[in-house]
Amino acid sequence: MLETRKKELTKIAYELRKAAVTAVYSAASGHPGGSLSIAEILTYLYFEEMNIDPKDPAKADRDRFVLSKGHASPAIYAALALRGYFPVDDLKTFRQVDSVLQGHPDMKHIPGIDMTTGSLGLGISAACGMALGAKKNGIGNRVWAIIGDGESEEGQVWEAAMFAAHYKLDNLCVFADFNGLQIDGPVAEVMNPAPLGDKFRAFGWNVIEIDAHDLDAIEAAVALAKATKGKPTAVIATSTKGKGVSYMENNVSWHGSAPKQEQYEQAIAELDAAIAAI
Repeated sequence: MLETRKKELTKIAYELRKAAVTAVYSAASGHPGGSLSIAEILTYLYFEEMNIDPKDPAKADRDRFVLSKGHASPAIYAALALRGYFPVDDLKTFRQVDSVLQGHPDMKHIPGIDMTTGSLGLGISAACGMALGAKKNGIGNRVWAIIGDGESEEGQVWEAAMFAAHYKLDNLCVFADFNGLQIDGPVAEVMNPAPLGDKFRAFGWNVIEIDAHDLDAIEAAVALAKATKGKPTAVIATSTKGKGVSYMENNVSWHGSAPKQEQYEQAIAELDAAIAAI
């Protein structure tokens, strides 16, 4: 990736973080930690890779994206707003009664959302169906999804993994956000899903392991996924929960907590400083 483009995308990723934190702060509720950990992945997909059009969100040949870890909705809403699907100011209505921006993604009311998610394991299963449908209908689009490491404790994830390999869904790529923490604590202590890569390989997937915050690594993984034929791809993306906000990083208490005013101001100041340093 050209250094100039990498800097542009890095800035977008931090703007995405600012927007996600602002949404959670405005609602006084939400899930900031796991939203911040997927900023670079969403940035690369929405601003570099996917065949999408904010002016025609329902175009038939668009690439699909499914946020299976639906509680990280502030991140996907931020990506959609920054990409032009709806005004950025709408993020301040997150989780409010009259807002379409619910706590979990809603495909009926939010432009750009391809699947309603929230119940963990549901999204990856839907992504499999989308990928199979695209193959049967001869549409050359791709399906991208993000699951959580805690989510991978769900049996439905592995039913979907078996399904995708059986039907050779090489138009499907799933990123596993491996930040090591879930609502009840470290995933290694709650119900250890590691080694995720070996498990997906055993289910017949092409597996790539990367740093979730390295745009070059994300670009290379996407290229390899697109070049792989006959099997789906799982990208095990090791990340930092709460990435970019010092007091949120690797702190499980920020899985589902909203910052107070002073904390919010500190978060925005730190993110602004990171942008200025790029």
